[in-house]
Amino acid sequence: MAGLEGMGQPRGPARATAARWSPAVEDEGALKALELYGNPTESEVPLPSRPESAATARRLAQVVVLRQWALSPMLAEDVVLLVSELVGNAVRHTGARVFGLRMRRRRGWIRIEVRDPSRGLPCLMPVQELDVSGRGLFLVDKLADRWGVDLLPRGKTTWFEMRVADR
Repeated sequence: MAGLEGMGQPRGPARATAARWSPAVEDEGALKALELYGNPTESEVPLPSRPESAATARRLAQVVVLRQWALSPMLAEDVVLLVSELVGNAVRHTGARVFGLRMRRRRGWIRIEVRDPSRGLPCLMPVQELDVSGRGLFLVDKLADRWGVDLLPRGKTTWFEMRVADR
């Protein structure tokens, strides 16, 4: 290939170094995010509306679901995925400078909320097998037990709920 002369494949174990995120693995970054941004179970955590904030929101969700609520790694994986989708929508589609993340637990349920200042409603669109974007709310609709949008005087809260076993 032109321009790639002398470039070989990685050797040995370096070839398989890409790590897959695992909710069961303790994430030091998750604990640091909790310390830096606050606990979304105590009050809404404001995050800057930038793509990299999705990683912070995922880490906060991970540490709350696994450590604070002591729920299963499988549930944590679904929560982290759906948090990422809601945050992605808030960052991509609202034009906001900041969005808020809130996590609540009540008997038999958890609820995750993402608040932003836009009153534009998200749309659940039909998804085709080869679509590379637009799957966010489709995933929320499939994995969450309930989801919705609450309009506020200045913006909206998009949320999802999942059933959980009580301790």
